[in-house]
Amino acid sequence: MPIEVSELIDNYLKYQENIESSSALTIRAYRSDLKQAFLFKNKKMFLLGLPISDFNELWSLSRAALLRWGNLSLASRNRKIATLKSFFNWLYQNKKTDKNYAEQLICPKVPRKIPHFLSVDEIISVLQYLDMCMKENRESTVQIKALFLLLYGGGLRVSEACNLRWKQVQFSERRLLIKGKGNKERFAILPDYSFSALSALKEKNQKTDFVFGDSPLNTRTGYEIIRTLGKKVGLMNPLHPHALRHSFATHMLASGTNLRTLQSLLGHDSLQATEKYTHLSIDQLARTMDATHPLAFLNLNRARTK
Repeated sequence: MPIEVSELIDNYLKYQENIESSSALTIRAYRSDLKQAFLFKNKKMFLLGLPISDFNELWSLSRAALLRWGNLSLASRNRKIATLKSFFNWLYQNKKTDKNYAEQLICPKVPRKIPHFLSVDEIISVLQYLDMCMKENRESTVQIKALFLLLYGGGLRVSEACNLRWKQVQFSERRLLIKGKGNKERFAILPDYSFSALSALKEKNQKTDFVFGDSPLNTRTGYEIIRTLGKKVGLMNPLHPHALRHSFATHMLASGTNLRTLQSLLGHDSLQATEKYTHLSIDQLARTMDATHPLAFLNLNRARTK
């Protein structure tokens, strides 16, 4: 009996959306990866896949896709392979095939990169610039400052900040009810300084449903606002929203926040995703070593006697 590939893909995506509660962006990525793998012929994409005879043919199409993806970055290749693994696991678990081809798919190891983050001095320089703009009554500064302090003050993702509604803001408890990836809810706790910026924006947007206006702030617009802010301040490296989330996590961990608490604040599903921020402890360890190790005192005493 012929197998309709496009129908399998549609059913798999419905499963991801309705059962796994995957986000719209994740669904879009899965759809793109699977179409590239199975509905690809003569370097053209077809809207409807031709029926195949059996799942061995589907596996052959997967192997051909892996060859085509060979020149992609490790991160991109990993994501596409993970999509195939998930798809074949779903086929096997739903008894559409008696062989789990996912077991033959191996994701290459991606070197862990230290996330880019700002120093505390850089954060202060941005805030000083924004305060100067506020005194000069520059247009949109209230909105820019609120966005910056949601990303850095609360560690929000740019999509979470841009889609924030006033009903999610609990001023008395100084917290936000955030809908994160997969529609999972968490509370984000913000410092008073961040809530002062939100209060100023509330006075400006009293009758709006969303924090940044009558509709959600486009994430690309939010990204551009932060990028332009970094350029105006004169930061050494380009500034982007996720760098502020990284900075939030880095500075919180450096100040003594434990990984479990940080995991909850960031909305990570696993502790492994949060552990990448332990890189920041290297500088802190060096300072602690200089301040507490007996040999450090020895070097200090020698310097004083010279």
